[in-house]
Amino acid sequence: MEHQESKYRNSRMDFDEVYFWTDTIKDWKCLLNHDQYKEIVILSWRNLVTRGLVIVYGFVIMPNHLHVIWEMKEPNGKEMPHASFNKFTSHMIVKDLKLYSPELLPLFKVEDGERNFRVWQRDPLAILMDSREKLEQKLTYLHNNPLHERWCIVDRPESYRWSSARFYEVGVDNFGFLTHYMDRF
Repeated sequence: MEHQESKYRNSRMDFDEVYFWTDTIKDWKCLLNHDQYKEIVILSWRNLVTRGLVIVYGFVIMPNHLHVIWEMKEPNGKEMPHASFNKFTSHMIVKDLKLYSPELLPLFKVEDGERNFRVWQRDPLAILMDSREKLEQKLTYLHNNPLHERWCIVDRPESYRWSSARFYEVGVDNFGFLTHYMDRF
């Protein structure tokens, strides 16, 4: 029998390993253009770090996706911290949409028996960072994402407010939850 490709990308993560993780808004909608939704993402990461469930080494929040380099440390009850992240951010974003932008809700409506709305696509991508070189390459990639010709949001990585680039450039953690990757590798 031939090997068949999985319908979904690899989103599995093990504890005490560092991963480059990509999470995308359903149908690539630019929902994260709104700063209040970026703040929800930051709040969730800060909470998970404060509770000792994850370590965040770097990130960028783009209009329709995010990249984060992080390490799962402990389960959140019975679920993985990344599942808690998706659940919390989805709940908070849907709550906000219901109150302030109900016209956008149909974009996220689903009929899957599990939920009424889906904010994140089902196939986050997790890539194991098993070397310092690989981590540095992915960190550079995510920090340069806002400069990409598709976005052209800023002209220097550290100018983009919604990433860890400034932390690595000048040592300032405006988010209160970042750990330098050199502390791990």
